[in-house]
Amino acid sequence: MQSLEEIYRKKITLTDMSFIRSMEASINWKARLVCIRGARGSGKTTLMLQHIKKAFHKNLGKAMYASLDSLYFFEVSLVEFADNIVKRGVTHLFLDEVHKYPDWLREIKNIYDDYPELSIAFTGSSLLEILNARSDLSRRALVYELQGLSFREYLNLVARKNFPAYPLKDILQKSETISAEIVSKIKPFKYFELYLRHGYYPYFLEGVDDYYSRLAESLNMIVEVELPLLRGLEPAYIARIKKLLAIIGKSAPFLPNISGISSAIQISRQTLLQYFQYLEDAKLIFRVFKESRGLGALEKPDKIFLENTNLMFLLGQAETNIGNVRETFAYNQLSSLHEVLFSEQSDFLVDKEYTLEVGGKGKTRKQIKDIPNSYIIADDIEYGTEKRIPLWLLGFLY
Repeated sequence: MQSLEEIYRKKITLTDMSFIRSMEASINWKARLVCIRGARGSGKTTLMLQHIKKAFHKNLGKAMYASLDSLYFFEVSLVEFADNIVKRGVTHLFLDEVHKYPDWLREIKNIYDDYPELSIAFTGSSLLEILNARSDLSRRALVYELQGLSFREYLNLVARKNFPAYPLKDILQKSETISAEIVSKIKPFKYFELYLRHGYYPYFLEGVDDYYSRLAESLNMIVEVELPLLRGLEPAYIARIKKLLAIIGKSAPFLPNISGISSAIQISRQTLLQYFQYLEDAKLIFRVFKESRGLGALEKPDKIFLENTNLMFLLGQAETNIGNVRETFAYNQLSSLHEVLFSEQSDFLVDKEYTLEVGGKGKTRKQIKDIPNSYIIADDIEYGTEKRIPLWLLGFLY
């Protein structure tokens, strides 16, 4: 127990507070049970430690942080640990990497029920499920999804700025004013390509030279460890998942030929569609549909994107196409807060209200000129005009 307390105090001392993700302020930390899910490397641990340092700096003894991959929990159960800290006056428990503790779901439920004086916040893989037949936390927990850095957050971090986020409606209807305000303070294109290549995951701060090695390591951990652990993927199928990712990486975004891909990696149609679901749950791809999805998982997607442009440069490498990069960036930033559907008339239909066509600075409105609420999302332009929005400005949605 003493060793965990020493680790906790040391981590808090070393936690940098110069940049805090926007989500920290939007989480209802007063709730008794908070779950923060996200892809590996998205910054969940840092977010949690920053909140502790911010909220409990005058009394760190009221809070306790522990990572559940600690050797301590091979000998002491989570329930025993909770009982111990409550007796010491701790009122807020922060648990990291809960998916690495075998029976985390049942034990957190028991702690929640048996220690009403204790508030619990926990982080876990984007594959984390909080609902099952034995220990359903879905009605108890507030669940938040931490996405990678937006372009706005990247700028605020690397350029030491404090740009606010803007609602999509304002970005579309007031782009001229908003873009001019931002450009008066910074040159977006000095940073935009760097962000597209290696700015989505915060660990770029640890060094750009080995960024793709770290990204590849994270991807392998998801496929080789988290998918078998949290989705029951048979180890024998790991190589096929990797082959599927390679196919997507060289072509995304693309219209999937289900029978062709099934044949290429030698799996059935149903299994392939299940794999697509797994990869989306793991925050590695996006499946895009023409219509809003119901609860059915095994639907054929109309289009498939990699989850972010950094993955495109890792998996696609020399074959990465600038048009595909633009679409992937736009979809990634838009989908964080909005429903984005595949459109046969343009690129995207957002919230069933806005029609968006993505392209370079020479893109015209010919294709969408007769569609209400339609806009060109153009790369390589600094300033917005009526119906013509700078692509980079979508990075200010969150």
